[in-house]
Amino acid sequence: MLQTVLANRFLPQPDSNSVFVGDGSYRAVGAEFLGHFIRMGGLQPASRVLDIGSGIGRMAVPLTQYLDTERGYYVGIDPVESGIAWCRQAVTRVYPNFAFQHVDIANELYNPDGKINGKALRLPYPDRQFDFAIMTSIVTHLPPDEVLVYLSEISRMLKPGGRLFMTAFVVDQVAARNESGARDARLAFNRSGDGPCWFVPGLPPLAAVGFDDGFLDRALERAGFMTVLKSLGHWRGQAAGHYQDVFVAERRGAGA
Repeated sequence: MLQTVLANRFLPQPDSNSVFVGDGSYRAVGAEFLGHFIRMGGLQPASRVLDIGSGIGRMAVPLTQYLDTERGYYVGIDPVESGIAWCRQAVTRVYPNFAFQHVDIANELYNPDGKINGKALRLPYPDRQFDFAIMTSIVTHLPPDEVLVYLSEISRMLKPGGRLFMTAFVVDQVAARNESGARDARLAFNRSGDGPCWFVPGLPPLAAVGFDDGFLDRALERAGFMTVLKSLGHWRGQAAGHYQDVFVAERRGAGA
């Protein structure tokens, strides 16, 4: 299926000058993550999916080939209105079970004039609405107090037993010391004060945010999640099948 996604020239794809989020091939990265969602996250065709920071549809487009058109659906939110507009025109028009909503969340990097303070985030969806939530390259651009708010809000919207797939930069001793010299040279993190944040010198603070090992584990626990998978990525110079660090966490209360 992933090869079919890669080869399908009829799938929507924005102009290369419009792809404002992330490195690499738009189509290849999307197909890679579809595989991660299924194999690592347990995504099912009938899942109801919430994509936090849906951008210009990099995750949504391959999902159109996997989610069941009758039972599954997808909602993507993003603070950048142009990405939402493109997704509505290119994706929703062909795949009506895919919806996109502009949420004007303030972020120093992507949306500095946003009207919604991330520390008081409340998304416009009911409790226990979704089965699967996606946060790829989101906490890598958030301060720690906002990470806690986002996780709490996602926990509210997931059904018990629902899962969160989240990527991050976890700065443990291996990543911090870089004794092998194989860590991504762009991510020479330095600790900010007493932690838990690590920033890259010479870049705006939210351009790349790393967190102390353990911070995100505790934040997930506090928000009502149980971590079922923590897989460290190859950005740190170790062999791995993915670049950023991956957390898969399950909303507690599956028996409720």
